[in-house]
Amino acid sequence: MITTHPTTFADTATDNSVPVVELQNTGKSYGNVRALHGVDLAVRPGQVTCVLGDNGAGKSTLIKIISGLHQHTEGEFLVDGEPVHFTTPRQALDRGIATVYQDLAVVPLMPVWRNFFLGSEMTKGPWLARRLDIEKMKKTADEELRNMGIVLDDLDQPIVTLSGGQRQCVAIARAVYFGARVLILDEPTAALGVKQSGIVLKYVAAARDRGLGVIFITHNPHHAYMVGDHFSVLRLGTMELSAERSEITLEELTNHMAGGTELAALKHELSQVRGVDVNELLEAEDITPSAETAG
Repeated sequence: MITTHPTTFADTATDNSVPVVELQNTGKSYGNVRALHGVDLAVRPGQVTCVLGDNGAGKSTLIKIISGLHQHTEGEFLVDGEPVHFTTPRQALDRGIATVYQDLAVVPLMPVWRNFFLGSEMTKGPWLARRLDIEKMKKTADEELRNMGIVLDDLDQPIVTLSGGQRQCVAIARAVYFGARVLILDEPTAALGVKQSGIVLKYVAAARDRGLGVIFITHNPHHAYMVGDHFSVLRLGTMELSAERSEITLEELTNHMAGGTELAALKHELSQVRGVDVNELLEAEDITPSAETAG
């Protein structure tokens, strides 16, 4: 079972060279449709692994495999070096893999502290007369949020009254408290403004600093480059790029995301359209990634 001791994951994450989660030539097919193929990914403690890709690239399928919602049909899925085949998300949670989806799985009108313990409420009293230990839950939620740098004046306020960034941060702190060793964040900044996105990125870095392996799913290379240690780019279900931060620049990462050859072809097509000025667009040689950063 998942431990609720807030420092357990940090105690076990002593060797950053050993992946907690690893995919080796992993793929997923739905009948005749191959959604994911030949994906290699290693998630290490204390590192942020950014997975980027456009719509339809395979990001959602990747999340579902790691979180235990779907089973892979090709390759290997390893947790702590052991091959696994999760059949439910609970099995992934029991191995310390927590997923924070875009909808956050919160009850909007419930207080912040109640959402923090949703489904894992603390109780007290004899077995036949057990009741919620509200005082302890409020105190614990406040302490854990403060440990992540989140200070809320009133934990009794409905969570819907918080900003989008604050709700994301509560969800991250909740996953950390309940023993997550790997935290999957599904497009956490997609619906947020600049300031709120910055707040979320701050807590992504805080989770990394506390020893978690973070999988940051995004289509925004700028957000990824702010916190990422390793970058993987998916395109049409395959891994187009896998590079450490020291091996790639933001410009090169952006070009991989956009697709250099596709942009070059688009520029050529636009040049044939009357009234479209393509002089400011990059040339093909400027947007084609170098051999050293091609993964």
